[in-house]
Amino acid sequence: MFANTLVDNMIWTLRKAFKQNKASIWRSLEYEISKARSIRREVNISRLSSVTKDGEVIVVPGKVLGSGEMDHQITVCAFSISNMAAKKITDVGGRIITLNELIDGYPQGKGVRIIG
Repeated sequence: MFANTLVDNMIWTLRKAFKQNKASIWRSLEYEISKARSIRREVNISRLSSVTKDGEVIVVPGKVLGSGEMDHQITVCAFSISNMAAKKITDVGGRIITLNELIDGYPQGKGVRIIG
């Protein structure tokens, strides 16, 4: 279907989650991830720090970049995360999870925000 098998697998996983749970967040993420790579979202750590609260669960349908500082714990699921961003998130006690872990932990999407 798509040229990138990673994207293709993510889309099918999100479709399956939407069909099983009827949660609109999975449909929204499917739409965002299926966009061309050149228009996917890029979010810096400084933006995540300013728009999130401690303990929040967020999804970035694009890339998380390491510019800025993180001052609280968050749980992040993203298509791609730079090494510096991953280090800054985990240094303050945050977590980075996969899409499957996100769907298993939050099947209805309650408490999960899309940022970007």
